[in-house]
Amino acid sequence: MKAPPPLHSPSPVAKRPRFSPFVLLLVLFLLLFSFLYGEDLKELLGSQAQARPPLHFNADGGAGNGIELPAAAEPEVEEERKTKRWKGRLPLAANGDDEDEECNVFSGIWVRDEAARPLYREADCPYIPPQLTCEAHGRPETAYQRWRWQPHDCTLPAFNAAKMLEALRGKRVMFVGDSLGRGQFTSLVCLLLAAVPDPAARSFDMSPDQQHSVFTAVEYNATVEFYWAPFLLQSNADNAVVHRISDRMVRRGSIGHHGRHWEGVDVIVFNTYLWWCTGLEFRILDGPFDDSGNRSETATSTWVSTEEAYAMAFREMLQWTREHMDFNTTRVFFTSMSPTHGKSQDWGGEAGGNCYGETEMIDDPAYWGSDSRRSVMRVIGDVLHGDGADVPVTFLNVTQLSLYRKDAHTSVYKKQWTPPTAEQLADPKSYADCVHWCLPGLQDTWNELLYTKLFYP
Repeated sequence: MKAPPPLHSPSPVAKRPRFSPFVLLLVLFLLLFSFLYGEDLKELLGSQAQARPPLHFNADGGAGNGIELPAAAEPEVEEERKTKRWKGRLPLAANGDDEDEECNVFSGIWVRDEAARPLYREADCPYIPPQLTCEAHGRPETAYQRWRWQPHDCTLPAFNAAKMLEALRGKRVMFVGDSLGRGQFTSLVCLLLAAVPDPAARSFDMSPDQQHSVFTAVEYNATVEFYWAPFLLQSNADNAVVHRISDRMVRRGSIGHHGRHWEGVDVIVFNTYLWWCTGLEFRILDGPFDDSGNRSETATSTWVSTEEAYAMAFREMLQWTREHMDFNTTRVFFTSMSPTHGKSQDWGGEAGGNCYGETEMIDDPAYWGSDSRRSVMRVIGDVLHGDGADVPVTFLNVTQLSLYRKDAHTSVYKKQWTPPTAEQLADPKSYADCVHWCLPGLQDTWNELLYTKLFYP
């Protein structure tokens, strides 16, 4: 509230105001300057408005889907941001333009739900890869399946497989990314089986190199697909089967190498994070890979910070969507980083432990593990609110809600790539997988959020 103007006592002798000719000259000068240089001044002010304040990550999942602007942004900055944003109506949205989104669905708590969870049974979904079938590989308890995500200020709509497939009739949904993206893809396929229970009404195909998987709901002429591209850009880890590369590198400007396989999709869900975390720096290749997927002799490489490399890939992804997607008919999603639980001391456990043997979640609402890089989340915020503000990306911020779920990883209950040694069997935590998630389980919630944002953005 502004302070009231000061009150003055009337002078005992009223004086006639004197009008100075200099005031008239000043007014005339300002009018002339405005007439001659008004557009230049407007342009100057506009360019200054583009200098935005830095973004800050909201670790507790508050307003802004976990990426929020400083509270005291200048009015000019706000106006510039608004003019850059894409303003069309998002396709497939069921809520009206006049409905204000008051609820941040990514901020909430986990609630035990014995009646409605899990949303499907592991044995009823034949498409779950053996690396994610925890029950089949001896997990003795199923408590990790019986939790429901409850936002603080609203309730998620119930997942309706028939409604989703009807909306996707004649359309393609594609997940692009790494094995965590494959897990989300598999989860969605399992959820949709409720609408296509007859095996004859559906099909599942995988390319010989396992890079591209396609689930088809025949009656709906709808497909849900997964494409392996752990960095989105071309890399030396693009082989979907043999990709355990220690010296990882990506090729600058190579989004089209994989992108040509994404063209024509109606909904695309990107994810990329964990493969970038090899250290503080990452190698960028300027030049081609050879036929075997290794760096060619003519290519040069540069080491940059991991955050700079990640931002480069993120910007290339956004540029690809600008050039190849019609935002009036297609939707773009990005799933945020999936946390790991490899250090039990992060949540107060004994040193040397990890997710092995964990059957309860973390109850500290502000918990943030050392394996999750806040700096990467800041990069996403910087790009989405900066260069990418004109691209209508729906950001699925699953990071914070997943950070609580140290109980939901596959741990040792999965098909192992190589049989554990006697030493490993004597110490199971030494080979526990604290990256991937059991199905059914946590990633079903990711898709409930995808469903919510697809129809109620």
